[in-house]
Amino acid sequence: MPGKPRTHDWIDERSLALHRAIAAHLRADPQRVVARAKANLARWMRTAGPRARPVLREWSEILESQTPDALARLLTARDERTRRLRQSSPFAGVLSSAERDAVFREYESLLA
Repeated sequence: MPGKPRTHDWIDERSLALHRAIAAHLRADPQRVVARAKANLARWMRTAGPRARPVLREWSEILESQTPDALARLLTARDERTRRLRQSSPFAGVLSSAERDAVFREYESLLA
């Protein structure tokens, strides 16, 4: 890996950037984005081990209880809880490959 090492802070910032893009999709089409996250959670719960289940349940409760605006704010918050939640985000597949790759390229360029 050329360049600087990927620190936890760098990984957290890249994850935050991805979730900002997800939040934009959430604001534009909340039904589609929440449905995708719920489908991912349902699939993951079928195969998750006991250590992964609590955070998946936490996400499920969040998706059931939060408005799209509140959920978008949660996705882009900077506190410890949201950092932890982003590590097991159920929003896989919301961003296109091009959107995801653009964020990855931007953050990789910071390491050069």
